[in-house]
Amino acid sequence: MKGLRIDNVQAGLESKVILSDLNLYVPDGEVHALMGPNGHGKSTLANVLMGHPRYQLFKGAISLDGESLLDLDVSERARRGLFLAFQYPAEIPGVTVSKFLKRIADLRKDPPKNASAFLTELKQNLAFLEIDPSFVNRYLNDGFSGGEKKRMEILQLLTLKPRFAIFDETDSGLDVDALKIVAAGINKMRGPGFSALIITHYRRLLDLVKPDAVHILERGHIAASGGFELVELLEKDGYEGVRRLSGTVKEAVYAS
Repeated sequence: MKGLRIDNVQAGLESKVILSDLNLYVPDGEVHALMGPNGHGKSTLANVLMGHPRYQLFKGAISLDGESLLDLDVSERARRGLFLAFQYPAEIPGVTVSKFLKRIADLRKDPPKNASAFLTELKQNLAFLEIDPSFVNRYLNDGFSGGEKKRMEILQLLTLKPRFAIFDETDSGLDVDALKIVAAGINKMRGPGFSALIITHYRRLLDLVKPDAVHILERGHIAASGGFELVELLEKDGYEGVRRLSGTVKEAVYAS
């Protein structure tokens, strides 16, 4: 089955259970949004999906396109096509943007045929994201503003062409122009062979990247799933409004 599938996952940090009986399915070609109160497991889910060594999976299964991810470390999951855009991208002094992008491009399933092909692709992506070409000579995220770091995350997305992307509050702290650029990059990837989960608190990004489904994560499990009406309800009545509606909202999007 094409897509990312999470079955009855219980996971947490060290011995503390944070996610409990979580089920979620994001089909191929779809972009889903994940929203929920602070401290209820959204970033934990992102880390568990990527295989962060500090997080433990106590039970359940996680698969991408029908293949289990559980026995794979972070690098192996990335090679299978899993990508995580961070809320706070790390600064890596000593590694230039161009060398980093060339390396990850060479490791993808369809690497550039040669250096010239890579440079052509890089120039196109830089222009699309309105990034000054001089940035490729700087150290990765070193001294970058918050907006510049987020554009770099999307540049990595377009370079790596992952199978499944997780955006962990990538919209946090962005101004309007940077937000539009981030949305444009995500929309550029949409289509068969790509799926994504956008973790966010706000509708600003979702207005630009219309999700195929919206999920509410509360107390470690999917409390409600639906369409964009959930985003509008949250903006109007907060999570209490979703709780009142939870009896009528369709159950989590999940394929057996």
